[in-house]
Amino acid sequence: MKSPEKRMVFVNLPVRDLAASMAFYEALGFTNNPQFTDETAACMVWSETINVMLLTHDKWRSFTNRPIPPSTASEVMLAISCDDREAVDRMNETAAASGGAADINPKQDYGWMYNRNLADPDGHVWETMWMDMEAATAAMDAGAEQPAA
Repeated sequence: MKSPEKRMVFVNLPVRDLAASMAFYEALGFTNNPQFTDETAACMVWSETINVMLLTHDKWRSFTNRPIPPSTASEVMLAISCDDREAVDRMNETAAASGGAADINPKQDYGWMYNRNLADPDGHVWETMWMDMEAATAAMDAGAEQPAA
């Protein structure tokens, strides 16, 4: 079995307009991996271990016959970390300027953790977050309010 550091995550998302979705994710800082990209799918890389596969609806349906939820539904909320609070804010501002929506849920600011939620053009929900792990540990040890799970 591979060590946990080498495991990868591929998040698969159905999208209506592949080119527009690729442009949206590139604006947020993802890069395209052409090795896994064609006219039906695009691999967008967040880190060495985290990838988002954008799949046209026809391609998506080749993997499952379950219905694609409407863009107003929240099936999952995917969380990604940012380097600092300002990066969280920039990502949400970029989402709003690039065909998505920012602050679809209320901001949360615990001092040691800060997050905002955005949606891509197809309504997929992303939580952008920053956390000071040292301060988070101290806050939890002191019995501070914890974010709702």
